[in-house]
Order: sequence, then C-alpha cells, then structure tokens
Amino acid sequence: MSRSLRLAALLAAALAGSPAVARAGYGPIQDNSFLIEEAYNQEAGVIQHIGTLARTRSGAWGSSFTEEWPVLGQRNQASVTFTASGAARGEAGLGDLALNYRLQAIGSGEDRVAFAPRLTVLLPTGDAYRGLGAGGAGVQVNLPLSLELTSWLVTHVNAGVTYVPSARDVSGVSGTSTTFAAGDSLMFLAHSNFNLLVEWLYTRTDLALPGGARRSETLTVNPGVRGAINLASGLQIVPGLSVPLGVGPSRGEKAIFLYLSFEHPFRMAGPTEQRRTTIEGEPALSNL
Repeated sequence: MSRSLRLAALLAAALAGSPAVARAGYGPIQDNSFLIEEAYNQEAGVIQHIGTLARTRSGAWGSSFTEEWPVLGQRNQASVTFTASGAARGEAGLGDLALNYRLQAIGSGEDRVAFAPRLTVLLPTGDAYRGLGAGGAGVQVNLPLSLELTSWLVTHVNAGVTYVPSARDVSGVSGTSTTFAAGDSLMFLAHSNFNLLVEWLYTRTDLALPGGARRSETLTVNPGVRGAINLASGLQIVPGLSVPLGVGPSRGEKAIFLYLSFEHPFRMAGPTEQRRTTIEGEPALSNL
C-alpha cells in the first residue's frame, strides 16, 4: 500500500439523536475507526458500506470502498475492499482487491473486551507497473483487540502482518514483501453521537529482491473526530475527519482523511438484533 493510503483519514459532522432514534434502538457510534481496526463484527441483519478518501500535501491521493456483511449471525463476517490511488502528477487507477473474513472470537460491541482476528486474501487487480498494486497475490492477518476502559473511553490495539511472495515494483523487479503493522487508538465519547479520537500506526516493510533487501518504515499519529446521524428508519450515517501526521521515519508527511459510512438493517443479512444503548446508566462506546 502506498504511503498516502497509510496516512488516510476522515471528514466529519456530528448530530445528536432524536427521541425517535432512541426508540429505534440505536447505541453509540460503533465500527467507524480510521487507521486502526475495531474488534466488533456487524450485528446480524445489519450491513455497512464504508468509503474513505485521503489526500497528501503533494496532491497524491488514495481511496477505498468496503462492504461488510454478517454471515449467519455476528460471529462470522465477510467483507470486500476496493481501492484506488493516484500520484501527485502521475498515474491513477484501481488498486488491489481485498477479500476479508473476520471471526468474533471474544465478546462483541456489547462487551468490555472484544477480539476479532481477520484473515484477508489480496488479489493483484492493480497495475504494478503503474504503481497501483503490489504485483502479486498476498495474504494479510490482523489481530484487533478492543477494551472498554470506562463508559466514555475505549481503546483498540492492532498487530498484523501482510505477506506478498511475488511482489513487483514499477520497474518489473520481483521480490518477497513482508509488512508488519502495529497500532493503538483512544476513542473519547464526548456524546453517544460525537467522538474525539487519536490513533497511532507503525508499519515496517521488508522487500527481499535478487540484488539485496530494502526496508521502509512509517509512523503516523492521527487525531480526528467522527459523528453519527441516526434516522428512525434504522439508517446510521457516520461522517468523519482526521489529519494524519508523520513522525519519526515519516517526519514531514501530512494528509487529510475523509470517511463516510452508511449502516442499516437489510433483510437478506438475517434478523436484526437489539443494540445496547447504556452501561450502568451511562452511554457506552461500542464499536470501526
């Protein structure tokens, strides 16, 4: 993935819920993080559509669209992610495709502790010669752990690895690419429908080539906000905004990240489940 995509973030507006929304069973904003993954699968009967757009100061950009569906309940979730990117004054087009499966191994958005490991197959649909893809198929594993520290503060911890055995650069040179990633986030529930957040994400990519090895690192701190617009029909719209800032090996990097999610009941995804709205009388953060 390009550096501009790693630095992505989200554009925001936040509205409080109405009495009609409360009757519809809405809880706090859930699975709407930016760079860090939360450990909450989609509830049964509810699907989510997520779009992101990131743009760096140089004009390079990256975008994604993800479709998330529960599979026979909340324990299993399938999703697909489409990507696209463009250089500041160069090539632009579709990137690689990600097919994702996630298991709700521990807890859910209803619990203080949740763990949901994800396995992803990466398909080389982007043109590596134009800098739009990795050049080969790969696999990714991520281990997101979510901890509700208080009724108004939650943290999400991530650790993962991406392996592409036949990666290819723009010159056509092939090698083995291994990327390690680790990060954490803090979500502050200023209101059930308005959150402040800060994330950090470190990545290290080792590319083994016939003539030797290359290593690249990034470190990003990402402050932002997200809000929810809840409709009585069951539709939740979550816009968000963040400003990813490079530090350490990424010093000087800066971007803007826009996020927009639509989450709603869908009959083909099974019967819906009631969402939690409070914990011990206080609003609670549930979930990405």
